[in-house]
Amino acid sequence: MGWFGKIVGGTIGLVTIGGPLGAIAGAAIGHHLFDRQPRALKPGNEAGPARGPHRWTGNGEQQSAGDYSRTGPRDRTEERQAAFFLALFSILGKLAKADGRITREQGEAVVSFLDRMGVTGRQRSFAIRVFNEAKDSRYTVEEFARQFADVTREQQDLRSSLMDMLYETALANRELHPREEEMINSVAAILGIPASEHRAIRDRHLGGADYAFSVLGLTPEATDDEIRRTYRQLVQEYHPDRIVAQGMPQEFVEYAGERFQEIQRAWQTIRRDRGLG
Repeated sequence: MGWFGKIVGGTIGLVTIGGPLGAIAGAAIGHHLFDRQPRALKPGNEAGPARGPHRWTGNGEQQSAGDYSRTGPRDRTEERQAAFFLALFSILGKLAKADGRITREQGEAVVSFLDRMGVTGRQRSFAIRVFNEAKDSRYTVEEFARQFADVTREQQDLRSSLMDMLYETALANRELHPREEEMINSVAAILGIPASEHRAIRDRHLGGADYAFSVLGLTPEATDDEIRRTYRQLVQEYHPDRIVAQGMPQEFVEYAGERFQEIQRAWQTIRRDRGLG
């Protein structure tokens, strides 16, 4: 991942990323440079708030994550990748700590995301540090979500994937705490997730609707035409070639590929049951 080496080396400026994500990245980089052993994602592990010489304040924190006017196209892509990565694990950190503690199952869920996204080595250590710095930081999940929204404009597939990750993390211990649900609802509102889609994602994880239909964001009452139209739209949104063209990190390309396959399986199940051509 090109952006990782640049953000650690300082080529991608944290002031450019700005906001809470710039502060969290600065704190995580401080630990990355001076502590080669990442803090594990496990119950009882408490990370202090973002602080130290890499605490970014003032104008840098106020700059939008989407303000790349002083950079070239390639730099903008890498800055966008970095901001996406930082926002993802910062939001997951806040959610996991929503009820006051992180369970072993929730830590394992985040590690599972890293495995499925193919994040290894130093990048994996950095992701864990971002998670730990964010979960106890003074920043709110809403602040992280707003920066995530800033770097995923016109990319509903990425926003929907984040919602899937949030529910998977929250339900890792088989219980949806009221504070977790409140956070997820808040993130969904900031990202502009339609109520029907949010309900389908929730049902998919809580088992509240037919699974194949919920994968497509539909209910069993959907018409054949609605099913076909939704399937074609989702295939286009999650097609690996489109995700690559958007400049997303390879790690997310692999994760989105799983979602693409899930959509294909759901379509095959519904098509067989309904006799669709």
